[in-house]
Amino acid sequence: MLEELPAAAEPMGPRMPALRHGVAALRHLASSPSPVPASAIARQIGMPRSSTYQLLQVLVDEGLVVHIPESRGYKLGVGVFELGSAYLRHQPMEHLARPLLAKVVRQIGQTVHLGILYGHETLYLLKEQPPRPTSLVTAVGVRLPAHLTATGRSMLCWLPSPQITAIFATSDTFVDRTGRGPRNLRELKSTLEADRQRGWSIEDGSVTDGVTCIAAAAMDHNGMPVASLAASFLTEAVPRDKWPDIAAHLLRSAEVLTKRFGGVVPVRAAS
Repeated sequence: MLEELPAAAEPMGPRMPALRHGVAALRHLASSPSPVPASAIARQIGMPRSSTYQLLQVLVDEGLVVHIPESRGYKLGVGVFELGSAYLRHQPMEHLARPLLAKVVRQIGQTVHLGILYGHETLYLLKEQPPRPTSLVTAVGVRLPAHLTATGRSMLCWLPSPQITAIFATSDTFVDRTGRGPRNLRELKSTLEADRQRGWSIEDGSVTDGVTCIAAAAMDHNGMPVASLAASFLTEAVPRDKWPDIAAHLLRSAEVLTKRFGGVVPVRAAS
C-alpha cells in the first residue's frame, strides 16, 4: 500500500502568506523602472493597503526596499543587490579563495576565513581550520556586525566616507558584544582611517573575549573591496609581536586573490 503523503507535502496552499506577499511585492518592484505607490503594490499582490504598508515597512527595515518620498513610491533597495551579488560571487570565490585560505592555515597554524560585506554586517562564506582549531563564532553563513569585526573593517576602510555614513546611518547599527569596538560613526571612521593607513585590520576581543582577529581585503577591478581574508586565534596564544607576521601572510594572499579577481591591489602605506 502506498503511504499517504502528509498535508505539508502538497505543492500548493496558503502556507506562509506573508512571505508569499513579500516575494510578490519584490517581484512587482523588480518589474517596474520607476517608484511604485503602495496602493498599486496592494492591488497587485491582493492585500489591504494597511497590511501592505506594514509589509513594505518590514522590507524597508531589512534594506530590501527603499521609500522615495518625492515620488511617494517604493523601489528595490541595495539589500536585494547584495543578496544577488553574494549568490553570484559565492561559487567563484570558493574556487578561487579556498586554496589560498588553506595555504595561510598551513603557514600560521590558525583558523582562516573568508567574508564579504552584507550591508552593515559581515557574512562568512568560507572557513579553513588547522588540526586543532580554536572554537569561534565565525562559522560559514554566520553574520556579525561589520564595525566590530576585523573582517568587516578591512573592507569598510577602503570605502568612500559618504558610503560609510550611509551604511551606518542609524545608531542601532552600532551594536555591542563585549564593550569594545567603535560605538558611533565618529569612532568607526577614526578606526577605519588607522586600518587603511596600516593596510590591514585588527580587532582584539570586540566580538569574543579573548579572541583576536586580523584581516586584509581583496579588491575588484574598480579598487573596491569584495572580500576579506581573516585569521582568528586566542589572544594569549600568539605574542603581539607576531601579529604583523600573520598580517603579512594575509596581505600576500589577499593580493593574490585580488589578481585572481582581475582587481587592483591597493597602495598601502609603508610599514
